[in-house]
Amino acid sequence: MTQHQKIDFPRFYITAPSPCPYLEGRMERKIFTRLRGDSAVGINDALTQLGFRRSQNIVYRPSCEGCSACVSARVVADDFEAKGSFRRILRANADVAATPGGPEATREQFTLLRRYLDTRHPEGGMSDMDPLDYRMMIEDSPVNTTMVEFRAAGGALIAACLTDVMSDGLSMVYSFFDPDLSERSLGTYMVLWHIAEAQRRNLPYVYLGYWIAGCRKMSYKTRFRPLEILGPEGWAPLPDTGADR
Repeated sequence: MTQHQKIDFPRFYITAPSPCPYLEGRMERKIFTRLRGDSAVGINDALTQLGFRRSQNIVYRPSCEGCSACVSARVVADDFEAKGSFRRILRANADVAATPGGPEATREQFTLLRRYLDTRHPEGGMSDMDPLDYRMMIEDSPVNTTMVEFRAAGGALIAACLTDVMSDGLSMVYSFFDPDLSERSLGTYMVLWHIAEAQRRNLPYVYLGYWIAGCRKMSYKTRFRPLEILGPEGWAPLPDTGADR
């Protein structure tokens, strides 16, 4: 290292307690740091492997007093094979074309996002998102990020996912879809597409964010086996009880 090279060591901060969006009656806190400079990519990779998630130029993870319910989850793409209902979902979306592009926000994407939020999450933390907020979410990224658009045969945008491309996998930062097309199971389809894309790129994992045992909103993640979760001893397989299938 020369005397002119500089390493931007991250500084970590803790948020004030706020109501937990997943477990009623509990409070959440987050530990976070900012991504900046030439070290942003490497820090994001390392912290994602330690259970952090990215939002714009911030990476964070839960740091709640007396609660460790949120655990990071990732699919082992190398060993995944689509079977049963997954094959039916792939057939139902055989006409869909996926196009990865740069992290650029469009009015068409935002219109679809608003329909998704108003239908699926009318009281969620993003319910008041405006076009500027959306543009910042998509475009304010110091790492290797792509916006994947999913279009039906006629060209209509029916789903999209903001995805980070890391050294060991793909991290699905945020996805949304047409709420009127429930028969397509687009949320599941996008995960399947990312697993196939990770396999194509020879990347071992697809990061799905956090999972909470017993939380209905997150139960779909356990269908993608083999699935690993991050515990005190590191990443380990989530036992397959068959209860979530």
